[in-house]
Amino acid sequence: MKLLWVLLVVVLIVVVVFLLYRRVENKLNALPGLPIAEIDFTQVPDGSYTGSYAVFPVRVKVKANVSDGKLTDLVLLEHRNGQGKEAEKILQDVLSSQHLHVDVISGATYSSVVILKAVESALMDQKTR
Repeated sequence: MKLLWVLLVVVLIVVVVFLLYRRVENKLNALPGLPIAEIDFTQVPDGSYTGSYAVFPVRVKVKANVSDGKLTDLVLLEHRNGQGKEAEKILQDVLSSQHLHVDVISGATYSSVVILKAVESALMDQKTR
């Protein structure tokens, strides 16, 4: 009888872990399809703004500086990632192009999208109306 209970607990743990894994996997797989807002930096008041975005296991916090209608600097304050360190290059792409619609970094798609969403988060609510 005791063996049956142990087996039942083990099966339950396996099922819970599997369900959690599937949930995380589904959220990660949805990342590439997330819309990224088109932000007109000329409509963002001069200043320094922070934003963050997270989808387990990736978490990003950035600081965005805007001056004279241009995005002048992006600082990565936090980037918790698995294999997505290469995605940090995307910040330079955003600065160079002056918009958020840039190509994601190959091999670091999830982190690339989370970084873009963090920048979006920093600037989206700052636009003048």
